Amino acid sequence: MVKLLALRNLGQSQSRRTFWGWLNMITNKVDDSRIKEVGPDRAAAEWLLRCGAGVRWKDRDSILTDYNSLPPGGYKSLFIEEIDATGSCIMSVGFPHLRLKHVKKLILHQCNYLDNEALPMLAAIKDTLEELQLSSCGDIDDSGVKSLSHLSNLRHLLLYDLPEVRNKEECVQFLHSALPLCDVEFPYASVSEIKKD
Repeated sequence: MVKLLALRNLGQSQSRRTFWGWLNMITNKVDDSRIKEVGPDRAAAEWLLRCGAGVRWKDRDSILTDYNSLPPGGYKSLFIEEIDATGSCIMSVGFPHLRLKHVKKLILHQCNYLDNEALPMLAAIKDTLEELQLSSCGDIDDSGVKSLSHLSNLRHLLLYDLPEVRNKEECVQFLHSALPLCDVEFPYASVSEIKKD
């Protein structure tokens, strides 16, 4: 009887995960007609805010996190300069939203649905992206980290708490070689690597 209850509970938790995964996929879906209607920056801001991220417009000081605070008009003159996706549900299926021309800084921290498939799509912002933080994203491995080598304008790259990365030193060496003008920091791949004093 206990085994049957455990199996039932396992099935219910898996169906809940499936539901949330499905819901997140819908939230991340790209709507090309919306991009045409409002422009790429407004459409990307809507996507990011729906997923729990924040954006900072060019020539503005604060990061916008409230979807209801998006400006009602004049949005074709607003350009995203910074994205803070900390704790958001962004997924690779939403990365085609990044048809942006002004993004300088991107924080991908604790993005539990982020995978290696998303990172090559950052090529869309490679000409302007100068600063990237990729941290505490449990599905990113060595190949995902190495795929950042195409971000030719990058000047600062902070990586940490990426437990699926197996060879941190090789990744850093590869990135140093591919991005000689970039300051690459990768203090630890796994929390177990932190030295206690």
